[in-house]
Amino acid sequence: GDPQWLLDAKIPFDLLEKYEVYSYRSAATILAESHPQEFAELCDALRAFVITTTMIRTAGGNESDIPKLLSAALRPKGWQETIIRGDLLVEKISRVQIGVERNGKPRTEQRREVIRRSKYLDGHKVDYVKGRVAFDLEWNSKDQTFDRDLYAFSAFAQTGVIDVGVLVTRGGSEMTEFIRGLGQSLTKKGEPEFTRTGSPRMVGAKYGASTTWMGKLLYRLNAGRNGACPVLVF
Repeated sequence: GDPQWLLDAKIPFDLLEKYEVYSYRSAATILAESHPQEFAELCDALRAFVITTTMIRTAGGNESDIPKLLSAALRPKGWQETIIRGDLLVEKISRVQIGVERNGKPRTEQRREVIRRSKYLDGHKVDYVKGRVAFDLEWNSKDQTFDRDLYAFSAFAQTGVIDVGVLVTRGGSEMTEFIRGLGQSLTKKGEPEFTRTGSPRMVGAKYGASTTWMGKLLYRLNAGRNGACPVLVF
């Protein structure tokens, strides 16, 4: 990851106070300097992004209420779900001997062959894209979802569609301990939730170690699974 002084220089202080922030491949610099409008809009959305303990406790909240907060802030400003598809065309150029000159030297000619790989890119999706910036939120999905997101960011970057990707996810150990202390989960109707055996269903059970949280993301970024795509994480 990038050094802390880079984050201190490029990320507003109030966001550094509110979030854990990590930058890879100079993502913070690229976003702030090359895409100031998109950077400002994301900063505003992250400032306004406030979740309640009721949202965390309520069943299905991780799939609807929490993402809707960011959608409400970003969709009207042109951040749209985007899919890329593409074929790969490879031109193979060979020099082939076709005979012998009078002086004994080989006579050659250049031949070209086009190899087409259909659907080389097919269906890579990012939930929010504006200009050359991609953004996604992973609150409480299976942690393998990060692999899909980083691969999509890499594909978008390699094809020249984006310059930088931004991810928001659940915080580390402090956030995990906080969630475990929230007690019993709630149904979508706001009533206490129970297991099939009749025992209280605890909130912490829904937010396991194999879900999307910062610890599961950072080791993937440290291993370079984002490819050549700069990534900024909140």
